[in-house]
Amino acid sequence: MADNFLERQRQSYEERKQQWLKNRKHLTKLRREIPKRPEDEAL
Repeated sequence: MADNFLERQRQSYEERKQQWLKNRKHLTKLRREIPKRPEDEAL
């Protein structure tokens, strides 16, 4: 286990994280529509 196991795991994690962040920038953000309030009929 002393053959740079942790270093390789960390490097693999960092590479996957960078790829995820790169792909995340290309995703479209979901926008929620704000429902319009009906006009108050009592006025």
